[in-house]
Amino acid sequence: MSREPRPRSAADRRTQKLAEEVVFSMMREDQFSQWLGLEIIDVSPNAATVRMLVRPEMVNGFGVCHGGIAFSLADSALAFASNTHGRVTVSIENSIRYPAPIMPGDVLTATAMQESAGRRIAFFSVTIEKGEGEVVGLFRGTVYRTSRDHLANERRR
Repeated sequence: MSREPRPRSAADRRTQKLAEEVVFSMMREDQFSQWLGLEIIDVSPNAATVRMLVRPEMVNGFGVCHGGIAFSLADSALAFASNTHGRVTVSIENSIRYPAPIMPGDVLTATAMQESAGRRIAFFSVTIEKGEGEVVGLFRGTVYRTSRDHLANERRR
């Protein structure tokens, strides 16, 4: 039996719109993510997927991608995902594991998803993959949600 997807509720559409507005506003001002060549692939409440190409200037003395590049990609994905609810949210603790090497020319995709959240603290996982799904980074992030509204200044304009 085939079922058509249920129409999204007005509340779902509002939270999706807020998530997109916040992330695209953040990206406009994020010079570092722009330098990385980061591209936003998908955004939804408490989740984000971003992609980038590893350039030759991003490798270390061993000819593999510097770990800080993969960490930065995951950190940007975390920042976007954790801010989708509209309050300014900042990292307070992050860690990463590198199960496989990353080489120049690799296209990396980082997907950040909320695992759990309280009123002020939330926990996220970010998986970094290259090619057809080979996992090259496993990142965990803890964030603090402030009381500041992300789009307050834009809404006053």
